[in-house]
Amino acid sequence: MRDPRLDQLARIVTGYSLDLKPGEVVLIELRGGDTLDFGAALVREATALGAVPLWFFNDEGLVRPFLLGASQDQVRRYGELQLNTMRKVDAYVGVRGSDNLFDLSDVPPDTMQAHQRYVWQLVHVEERVRRTKWVVLRWPTAAMAQSARSSRDAFEDFFFRVCTLDYERLSRGMDLLVDRLQRTRDVRIVSPGTDLRFSIAGVPAIKCDGHRNLPDGEVFTAPVRDSVEGTIRFNAGSFYMAKTVDDVTLRFEHGRVVEARAADPGQTSVLNGILDTDEGARFVGEFALGLNREVQEPMRDTLFDEKIAGSLHLALGNAYETAFNGNRSAIHWDLVLVQRPEHGGGEVWFDGELVRRDGRFVPSDLAAALDG
Repeated sequence: MRDPRLDQLARIVTGYSLDLKPGEVVLIELRGGDTLDFGAALVREATALGAVPLWFFNDEGLVRPFLLGASQDQVRRYGELQLNTMRKVDAYVGVRGSDNLFDLSDVPPDTMQAHQRYVWQLVHVEERVRRTKWVVLRWPTAAMAQSARSSRDAFEDFFFRVCTLDYERLSRGMDLLVDRLQRTRDVRIVSPGTDLRFSIAGVPAIKCDGHRNLPDGEVFTAPVRDSVEGTIRFNAGSFYMAKTVDDVTLRFEHGRVVEARAADPGQTSVLNGILDTDEGARFVGEFALGLNREVQEPMRDTLFDEKIAGSLHLALGNAYETAFNGNRSAIHWDLVLVQRPEHGGGEVWFDGELVRRDGRFVPSDLAAALDG
């Protein structure tokens, strides 16, 4: 018997998130064999709305043998093929449910950087994000349940609960925070190992309410590129470019990372290798506050971790066009700091006013709208 949750989530993705119209072409990218049933649900719902679905299977198990043997020119041409397809569609759904999160961990670093540049940067950042309607979501595989230290059944229940949240209600509460950020010039972040300051003056604030990611629940902006000063220590482990990095501490001068270290020398080497991707990789392209009360603990998956209630994150690298601070890069790497008491606590200040302490908002209007 078909799981009714698949159809419910597919209706949210095609209707609420993408608002598909008759005749629009939607590209459905599936990663991992466990995503196929949901892919079928997406095809059914998109077709019922009068859209034209185009689907393909792009699992890391197929990408890995290519990247292990490909030249830089082959990766470039592979990216061109994907770019030509992306230019022909109106909307995009990415369903990521890989069986092994580390399938690409032994791909040579220069090949991974080429993949970032020719596929992620050109196809997704430059074309998909700027021009199409899009939504990206994970799929509750056994690998994800293990990463979350959960049984698979419990993780599936959690996944469908956070992805089918009443995002319209959350969106209304986000408007207050957007307004507060739009009026803010200077931000200060304080927590164990952290004292960081920067300006967000003149940079738009954007709410994320289920139209781009599922799960969702953050409001983001970006620091003025050269304004970031001080040190920040991220307490949520990160998985990026098939590498694991923990306990990241960054020191900034004039907006640039001048010192970066992680849990051990090996991870520090990985960290600095990613930061050396290009000049923009050592600058910050995003600052955001996480607001989803259904997401509580880190699980090494950015799509979930950056939404954790009481968290904040900075993204190293490329800034989004909607909150652009001038920084461009082939990477966009979100690093998360959880400030609830059980994670060490902390404070966020806007223009000298304490706005959030230990993960909960201090102003009464924000507390009532977003803390629940």
